[in-house]
Amino acid sequence: MKKVLIVDDELDMRIFLSTLFKTGGYEAVTAKNGSEGLEKARSFQPDLIVLDVMMPKQGGALMYRGLKEDPGLAAVALVMLSAVPSTSFFHYLKMLGTQMGLSLPEPDAYLEKPVDHEALLAIAARLTGTQPPRRPSPDG
Repeated sequence: MKKVLIVDDELDMRIFLSTLFKTGGYEAVTAKNGSEGLEKARSFQPDLIVLDVMMPKQGGALMYRGLKEDPGLAAVALVMLSAVPSTSFFHYLKMLGTQMGLSLPEPDAYLEKPVDHEALLAIAARLTGTQPPRRPSPDG
C-alpha cells in the first residue's frame, strides 16, 4: 500500500484528503504545518506528499525547500494543493531559490483549490505507479 502525507493547516481539508486517499487504497497521514510535515515525512517515508502553500508557522514553500534539500526526501513525489494561483507560487519559488543561491525544481503537480478529487487521485496514481480507483458505474 502506497503512503501519502497530507500537509494542510485546515482540519476539514486534512480530513477530506485523508478520507479520499484511504478510500482510494492509500495509507494516509496528516500534518498541520510545514515543520510538522517535515518531521512526519522523515519518520513516515511517504511515496507522495500533498502540500498546501499557505500555512502558519512554516508554510508550504519553506517545507518544499526543506524536502528538496534533504537527500532522503528530495525524490518523493509532491503535489502542491493551494488556493494560491500556480503562477504566483512558481514566481515565489524562483525568488526563494535565487535568494538562497540554489535552483529549486518545480513540484510534480500543482492543483488549485477547490480540488477536483478525481484529478488529484489520477495524479497520485500516476506519481506513485498505482492504478486509479475504479468508479462504480451509474447503473450499479
